[in-house]
Amino acid sequence: MTSSNFTQLTKSAAMSDPATVPNDADSSSQEAQKPQIEPIRMPTVEEIRGQDIWNNCAVRSVVSGVMGGGLGLFMGMFLGALDNPIMQEEMTTRQQIVYQAKQMGRRSWSSCKTFAVMGLVFSAAECTVEKVRAKHDMTNTAVAGCVTGGTLSARGGPKAACMGCAGFATFSVLIEKFLDRYH
Repeated sequence: MTSSNFTQLTKSAAMSDPATVPNDADSSSQEAQKPQIEPIRMPTVEEIRGQDIWNNCAVRSVVSGVMGGGLGLFMGMFLGALDNPIMQEEMTTRQQIVYQAKQMGRRSWSSCKTFAVMGLVFSAAECTVEKVRAKHDMTNTAVAGCVTGGTLSARGGPKAACMGCAGFATFSVLIEKFLDRYH
């Protein structure tokens, strides 16, 4: 008797025995109850390199500064366009257009610098605190907000720096709670 014949005989004997015959309804309901487990996909070398680059505080800070500058540029253009000249009745249309363009340029550049510094300082402070503490929580956001607010308002003196610190830290924590990043 060959091994293939033996396996066929064993299968036919098992099928004829009612105790060993599987019930199709029971097996399908058990399969439906089991959650599908997906295999873990290992990251590729390129993904690991990208994460390593993005986890660098200097890279993250510079990118945040550039993006903040871009946001400030567009916000300045929008808000500069809303400025009305004081002597609007006495100016010709051409003079009003030139005035509006200059206002948009000034406001854009000013907002660009402010938002670039804000993004750079906040991102650098948050990343540095996160690396030092080795935790990713709301405290990092509060400290980064305090550092950013204090830096932006430092020209006004110590009282202004303290108010800026408290205000920006509160604002940062409220935004984080609204976005619900930390569960």
